This record gives sequence, C-alpha cells and structure tokens, in this order.
Amino acid sequence: MARSHNSLHDEVAERLRGLIFSGDLTPGQWVDEVRLCEAWEISRTPLREALKVLSAEGLVRHEPRRGCFVNEVTEQDLDEIFPVIALLEGRCAHEAACHASDADLMALADLHDQLQAHAQAGRIPDYYATNYIIHESIIAMAGNKWLAMAIGDLRKILKLARLQQLNAPGRLAQSLSEHLAIFSALQKRNALAAEEAMHLHLTRQREALRSLMQRQSSRLSGMAMPDVNFSLASKVQTT
Repeated sequence: MARSHNSLHDEVAERLRGLIFSGDLTPGQWVDEVRLCEAWEISRTPLREALKVLSAEGLVRHEPRRGCFVNEVTEQDLDEIFPVIALLEGRCAHEAACHASDADLMALADLHDQLQAHAQAGRIPDYYATNYIIHESIIAMAGNKWLAMAIGDLRKILKLARLQQLNAPGRLAQSLSEHLAIFSALQKRNALAAEEAMHLHLTRQREALRSLMQRQSSRLSGMAMPDVNFSLASKVQTT
C-alpha cells in the first residue's frame, strides 16, 4: 500500500530531526534539498512540507533565495529558554505529586536507584539516559498534555545546543542531590516542594552550563597567551 502524503512528510520530518540531533546536520548548515531528495528517493514536496514543520519547531530557518539552514542556539536563547522550561517542568512536578500512583512512585524509585549507581560510577552517558527517562516519567505522571507539548517543543530547541552540563566540575553530584530532593517531595505528595525542587534543578542546569562555557573560554584564552608572549619576546630580541 502506498504511503499517504501526510505520513511521508511526517517520516521525512523525523529523518531530518535525526540528522540534526545526531550532528550530521550541524547548527548553521545549509540543508541541501536536492541531495536529500536524491538520497531518500523522494520528491521536493514532502521534503519542503517537512522543512515547514521543522521551521515551526524552531529547528531550521528559511532564508529567501537561499534555502533552509539549521538553527543555531545562542547564549541569549539559553538564558530565555531555561527560565521558561524551569517553570513548565516545575508545574509538571507539582501536578505529578498530586496525581502519581503508588506504582508510579515505585517505578520512579527504581529509576533513582539506577541514577545513583551511574553517578557513583561516573557513568555520565548512562546518567543522562536515566535522567531523561525520569523527567519523561514525571511529565507522564502529571497527565497534562499541554505541559507535555510545550516542554517537548522547548527540548527540541535545547537539543540543538548539544548541551553537556554534567561535565561542569561538581555538577554530577549536585544533579543527583537535586533529583533525590524532587523524588522525596513526590513521595511525600508535597506538590509545592516538588515544584520548587524541579525549578531549582533546571535553574542550576543553566548555571552549570554558563560556568562550563566560561571555563572553556578561559582555557582557550590561556592556550593562546604563550604564542602572543613568544611573539613579543622575539620582537624585543631582534630590535
């Protein structure tokens, strides 16, 4: 059976997201529509429909007479997004504390055991994976489709930045402590405490990212200094 037009452009949109999130299409890169159509053996119509979807999601931008480019996330974007997602996920934690079943909390307890084991062993990729499942579980426990939709849209933008906040010094232990505080509040059905703990968790993620960027910038500046000093010294010696 032939695929419908809608199912095809949805499939193409998902494949494009995969290329972007994997880094095969990098921030700022031009999307070569002709090459993709040839590689995927599709017409331009479903590809362009898919690009419209990704444009609406903020993953690509269209420039007249130039085509589509993968969007780039700036520091200002992060400063504006994190307070919003902290509010939204905080509200999810609030509603999860009100609606979670005993079975939900038991499953979340197992996930936090895994999270703690990964943190103690320093397994950052595994920690990230379990951390994602925990956040998704809390969103599901909240049972609010509008919150889930809004958070999902913002997360797609944050994926463009390929953030690695757990590489900041001390952040892994701090993140675990924050998660345990959120879970404790959920277990006690304390909606306000759960909301505040989740808000703090997301706010500290942004702080960790800013600290990491500053350290990287400082390190790069430090690496450049010897060349400058050597050049100046050479000039003094030869004059």
